[in-house]
Amino acid sequence: MNAAADPGRHGPGPSRSSLERGPAASCRLERGAASSEGPPLDQAAALRPFEQPSASRAAWQVANSLLPYLATMALMVLTIRYRLPWWSTLALAVPASGFMVRLFILMHDCTHSSFLSSRRAERVLGRILGVLVFTPFTEWRHSHLVHHATSGDLDRRGTGDMWTMTVDEYRASSRVKRLRYRLVRNPLLMLLFGPLILFLVVNRVPARAASRERVRSVVYTDLAIAAIVAVAGFTIGLRAYALIQLPVLFLGGVWGIWLFYVQHQFEPSYWVRGEEWSPVPAALQGSSYYKLPGVLQWFSGNIGLHHVHHLRPRIPNYNLQRCLEAIPDLQLPRPLTLSRSIRCARLALWDERAHAFVSFKGSRRRPASPQLE
Repeated sequence: MNAAADPGRHGPGPSRSSLERGPAASCRLERGAASSEGPPLDQAAALRPFEQPSASRAAWQVANSLLPYLATMALMVLTIRYRLPWWSTLALAVPASGFMVRLFILMHDCTHSSFLSSRRAERVLGRILGVLVFTPFTEWRHSHLVHHATSGDLDRRGTGDMWTMTVDEYRASSRVKRLRYRLVRNPLLMLLFGPLILFLVVNRVPARAASRERVRSVVYTDLAIAAIVAVAGFTIGLRAYALIQLPVLFLGGVWGIWLFYVQHQFEPSYWVRGEEWSPVPAALQGSSYYKLPGVLQWFSGNIGLHHVHHLRPRIPNYNLQRCLEAIPDLQLPRPLTLSRSIRCARLALWDERAHAFVSFKGSRRRPASPQLE
């Protein structure tokens, strides 16, 4: 979803963006994410053909994601109506949550103007999909584009990313802030409570200092969701709706939050200070190549090829695998696998001297910064 407690909106940390210093700054960051990020010109020429949207591929993806999602939800309604065992409803929530993640990826592509050639059609589709995945499209688009423009930059952290502190920052923090950080970085708490907090609380409220357009996005999305809940209440009943929607939101959120987490919290990775930051290393070294089994890659819309996505955000998800196969330089030698990614859960702090993530336990063995001694 593109932030652990938020697969993309604010990041899971309690702090809001340190970057939101006014509309002008936000617009510059969004434009940077949409246009200036990219590889050198010679590589850009090889990547450019894959940026071409395909109306037929996009339509097929909408059909093979939205229709099965709605069909699976309808089957869940039938399991409740005919009083089938509770586990049959939960079993159907698993594929439904997979389709929900896939719908989120389609919305994600619309934020990058990569899914369709028509910007207007993308905005309409993005807003509709945003309602279905409980995410305000325009508000999420803002934070996500800022994330792309700042990913891997220690001086511009805080919007649309996972709350990440350096070893020195953690040591200099108060006990209360350390506790908050430990709670946010705890993988069990993040996956157990993060999904419903994200979808039902965080995404329902506009960010501080949000523009009028972003506030409207949140309000209109909330009203559309309220309308769906009202219709469900008059048809299948609120209890049945909750028994269907909440498990799907939870399971989809667990998978989405984990995907977002390992996209930038892995080893070896890339985090530097602003003057050293460059978009190409940030993409190729600071965004993971998460090589998933075929079924999971399909449900997650190829987002595991995150290094390619960050290198060239205008490549639609349906062209990412083709791009990877066509350009050998993008086939990184040691991709992150499902089994190896589990070890990323222990990563907690960035060590600026070692240029590596460390665990809380490992950070205690690191020498203190001269400024802190």
